[in-house]
Amino acid sequence: MQENGKVTPKEVKGWNWGAFSFNWIWGIGNKTYLPLISLIPLVGFIWNFIVGFKGNEWAWQKGDYDDVTTFKKVQETWNRAGLINFIVSMIVFVFYIIIILLPFLSDMNS
Repeated sequence: MQENGKVTPKEVKGWNWGAFSFNWIWGIGNKTYLPLISLIPLVGFIWNFIVGFKGNEWAWQKGDYDDVTTFKKVQETWNRAGLINFIVSMIVFVFYIIIILLPFLSDMNS
């Protein structure tokens, strides 16, 4: 894929947890502004998955990277932070659901 005459290497393509988890923040940090669509209610939920999938390609196209190794090092930090954010968010979500449902379940057993 080419944009602005810049070829996107195969090694760059793939899922980006940073782009998925931090969508619009990641977009601004990587000079790609399509992730701002994530701020639109309802549309944003679906768009987050698109950003996670296409984020690396967009970042490569908009970035000033000389080589794939440098690009991957930068995105590795975003990926790690994004994955940790996703895992913590899921744990908090599960505990939140348990705390909300627990009173209802104990009432049903009484």
